[in-house]
Amino acid sequence: MVPTHSRYVVIGAGVHGLSTAWHLARQRRARGLGGGEDILVLDKSGVGAGASGIACGTVRNNYFQPAMRELMAHSVSVWESDPEAFSYHPVGFLQIAPEAMSADVAKIFSEQKAIGYPSVLVEGEHDCNRYLTDMFEDWQAPGITTVLHEKKGGYANNIRAVRGLAAKAEAQGVRIAAGVRVTGLRMSGGTVTSVETDHGTIECDQLVVAAGPWIRDVWAWLDLPERITVAEPGGTGGTDRPMWTYWALQEGTLGIEPTEFTDNRGGMPPVTHVDSDAPLYDDMTGDLITDRLWGIYYKPDFNFAGLQGGASPNVVDKPAADIAVDPYGPASPEFTVQEDFVRMWTSGLAHCHKRFQGKRHLYRHDPSGGIGAFTPDSFPVFDVFRQNAYVIADSNHGFKMIGVGALVAKELLGEQQALLAPFRFGRYSTGDLHPVSNSPFPWS
Repeated sequence: MVPTHSRYVVIGAGVHGLSTAWHLARQRRARGLGGGEDILVLDKSGVGAGASGIACGTVRNNYFQPAMRELMAHSVSVWESDPEAFSYHPVGFLQIAPEAMSADVAKIFSEQKAIGYPSVLVEGEHDCNRYLTDMFEDWQAPGITTVLHEKKGGYANNIRAVRGLAAKAEAQGVRIAAGVRVTGLRMSGGTVTSVETDHGTIECDQLVVAAGPWIRDVWAWLDLPERITVAEPGGTGGTDRPMWTYWALQEGTLGIEPTEFTDNRGGMPPVTHVDSDAPLYDDMTGDLITDRLWGIYYKPDFNFAGLQGGASPNVVDKPAADIAVDPYGPASPEFTVQEDFVRMWTSGLAHCHKRFQGKRHLYRHDPSGGIGAFTPDSFPVFDVFRQNAYVIADSNHGFKMIGVGALVAKELLGEQQALLAPFRFGRYSTGDLHPVSNSPFPWS
């Protein structure tokens, strides 16, 4: 039975919802306020049924934006706190880039150094090629002038990590109600008083929204605007923008043995992200795919026996209100990856490594991909709306941000967190936006 009242109601049993519930229960217990018995997590399907359960699982600090970098350093420490429970593999992260991105990558390195995040910067085409061939003897991509090797970070198995969070939350007394669909909210005097579900109405004192790509719907129930004005830096002028834009995620798996992608010493390599402005040609036909800046990422996946990775997402060319989020992920034929991704990604792999030449036939054509709801600047919003609704809108950065829940829990208990301050909704009206890099990815 679903209770008729819970002090805290969390919408969404993904990384953010479960991390917040777990940390809130721990912190309440530490303060003598009880544990998780007053915390209820709702999910219309089950643990990890949304974006968290299909994430590629990369954990990195590699962001051009200082606020994102500091937040990720905090999150990496949470991943490291229990690698076994989170199925976390601390193999590190490689950012490989051309001259057009060299200044951006060097800036990331200097600021990582300033916050004590360990990484190595290699500059110059000759030195970069030597560094990469020392790691991968079959490395062959031309025009690489910068390598940033983060010694922390890595990847985690998506569903195992989320289940690990769920177990930790339940051990603290948190109740997770799967198969309960939220259908609306009731408000009085500008405050959320209850959550309406297909199992009845649940009164609450505090709502936490961690709905991933379904944020659009909860945003509407909170009577928040579909479009907003995004000011120029300094708060001057402004551009009318949709609050939510959906992007189709481009990820898949090459069906090789994971041990086919090891470093020269037979060890597990870092998660590898390559950006390039060299022309990319079809590995099978030789036809030009693109002569613009492109990027891919990849890592061995020992859980599902293959090489998993992806490329930059594609904008869904529809108003957010017209997009069917359900069925979600691989269950949606509209938003699973198509042959143009397979062609680009496998050709990118072959462009970088001799071992992947002629391997397109090994690509797994199982449905993959999904959609994410992006904010106007493609970075998260963490803020309180309607007095008691804490919204965690991750703009598809979610899985790696496992530590956000610990910070949100403190804010729910009255302690404002400096790491979350740059992500308030108010930045759109003041023009205090995050800096933009030259990356082909919207989230870098």
